[in-house]
Amino acid sequence: MIKIKLQISLFILVVLVLSSCQNTVEKKAEVKKQTRPNILFIPVDDLRTDLGAYGNAVVKSPNIDKLASNGMVFNRAYCQQAVCTASRTSLLTGLRPDSTQIWDLKTHFRDAMPDIVSLPQFFKNNGYHTVGLGKTFHNTLQDSIAWNEYLHVDGFPFDPDAVYVNQDNLIIQKEKELKLVKKGKHKFDKYGFIYTKAKSIEMADVGDDDYYDGAQTTMAIKKMRELKKTDKPFFLSVGFYKPHLPFTAPKKYWDMYNSEDIPLAKNQFPPKNSPEFAMHGDVELRGYADKHDLPKPAEGSLSEAEQRELIHAYYACVTYVDAQIGRLMDELEKSGLAENTIVVLWGDHGWKLGEHNGWAKQTNYEIDTRAPLIISGKGVKSKGEMTQSLTEFVDVYPTLCDMTGFEIPKYLQGESLKPILENPNIIVKEAAYSQFLLGRYGSKEDRKTERMGYTVRTDRYRYVEWYKWNPKQKTKGDFITRELFDHKTDPQENSNIADVSENKELILELSKSLTKGFIL
Repeated sequence: MIKIKLQISLFILVVLVLSSCQNTVEKKAEVKKQTRPNILFIPVDDLRTDLGAYGNAVVKSPNIDKLASNGMVFNRAYCQQAVCTASRTSLLTGLRPDSTQIWDLKTHFRDAMPDIVSLPQFFKNNGYHTVGLGKTFHNTLQDSIAWNEYLHVDGFPFDPDAVYVNQDNLIIQKEKELKLVKKGKHKFDKYGFIYTKAKSIEMADVGDDDYYDGAQTTMAIKKMRELKKTDKPFFLSVGFYKPHLPFTAPKKYWDMYNSEDIPLAKNQFPPKNSPEFAMHGDVELRGYADKHDLPKPAEGSLSEAEQRELIHAYYACVTYVDAQIGRLMDELEKSGLAENTIVVLWGDHGWKLGEHNGWAKQTNYEIDTRAPLIISGKGVKSKGEMTQSLTEFVDVYPTLCDMTGFEIPKYLQGESLKPILENPNIIVKEAAYSQFLLGRYGSKEDRKTERMGYTVRTDRYRYVEWYKWNPKQKTKGDFITRELFDHKTDPQENSNIADVSENKELILELSKSLTKGFIL
């Protein structure tokens, strides 16, 4: 009897040991599979730094603020060109616009650099499962070889910026569509839609998923649940279209604000002593049915009521997108993925809400080149911090390579921000560089002459040089003029002091920095 009990005990012991060994093997395998963190990538179109995380007390952005509390807020992050395609291409290739040769909205970077490896493509090539939704690259200019999957919500146009619900806007769209078809100027996209603009604002009393950003968030959550079951790390990009024009969002987000409580821009005039062309002409907003008479910046301001309505609508769109980001982050937490996921949220450039009498992006000024950048989650040691270190969007690519343990490709033109994520006081660069090509947008008069403006932003100054541009050779020509702003005394860049004689030595120094930064 004792012998039988002993044999049973030994058998149980062997089973337990083998089970323990098996569990250990499985855990090691699991650890091996999860060595590299996932990446949740969140581009937000036309998002400026009007967020609680950046100190704005008016805008309601609780979910972005919560994300920031678990990460690092980059207070002085700059895009490389303040227009969608050029900015996104620069960030997603790690190269400056002069290297990608993308300075406009319509050109695909593969036309100029067919073999370059984009950011999601890099992770795809290195074992990640890459999924894209919404606006990561610019609308229809997606990079197909970068994705294992690129998803779109059925029932919406491929370029869903101008999705309307209200009947009056749908009628305007249909009338424009018929005119375009009659002229033969535009073709339908693969979903049977033509991109047309109706009114600049719509706040319909509908659910979140009746507009595209809500619908794609639902799809992204479903995909996130699927990705959890795979044995590969993922790179999931969910690109939001709002707050890009038209300002369309469910009415409940409009109702969260009171127009009378919204402050207006204090500097409703173009920068003094600067060339008029440097402000651009707000052609984007003027293209909407209710804004054809929008004055150019040098011609005057909108009425106070019109300004409040536009800002109110923009803020409603920000809060709408913030709610969708909250849904994504809630799912990340509930699924258990948060502890092994890096989250990167960024706006592709700034946007003027009446500053300098402007209502768009597309300048070299601070209001347009400065944009939100928040890195949160796995690998961020200084959480809930804000850094004042100068950073650029070309830094995002090398930063993600560094954070995930990959060697940084030598051809990238940015720097890893990983040291700042460990210590917000670290400085990785002395200046940030941006540029803007004028003459590709606007009226026939605006397009007569192309000019390239190059700008450098140091800790204290912004300096700009303008050159004639040769579109055939894609090179700069003769020098035209310069601008200089002192952020210590003029943080809104209201007065160009380049012609002040005392600044000659400073200008020489900044010009050298500009030449070094752009290899002019």
